[in-house]
Amino acid sequence: MAKMAKMAKYIGINRLGRLFKIFRENGGLRKSILKLWRNDDLKIGRLVGVDKYGNKYFENSYYFFGRNRWVEYAPHVHFNYDASQIPAEWYGWMHYKTDLPPTRDGNRPKYFWMADHTENQSGTKEQYMPYSTTRPKIQAWDPNGCKEK
Repeated sequence: MAKMAKMAKYIGINRLGRLFKIFRENGGLRKSILKLWRNDDLKIGRLVGVDKYGNKYFENSYYFFGRNRWVEYAPHVHFNYDASQIPAEWYGWMHYKTDLPPTRDGNRPKYFWMADHTENQSGTKEQYMPYSTTRPKIQAWDPNGCKEK
């Protein structure tokens, strides 16, 4: 029996079994392809928790350290996801600052003066633009501004 297991590992049948397990966990081939297209990775793991924005956090010690914790962003953001959508309490867990996820860590106080998490708005209409009363020292180049006759 041990010889057959070694042979299956040598041929790669155990990896094929893992692939079928991933398909089964994700809800079939179609949903697995959709998840692969959206997340650029197909993994299975233990669901650690869900934050209030709908992001799901997973962990699986089978994968390398540094790649064994991941987030699947909420479906309502589609492909417009980025790392700033992870709240601060989950950021510490994702970056191995603590092994206790916020769902199990009761030592984190929430004070009334703490602001709620907001994602980075750079590059959108809601981005921060400082108001200035001084004139700019540098003028933008206008290709149609100076025409010679």
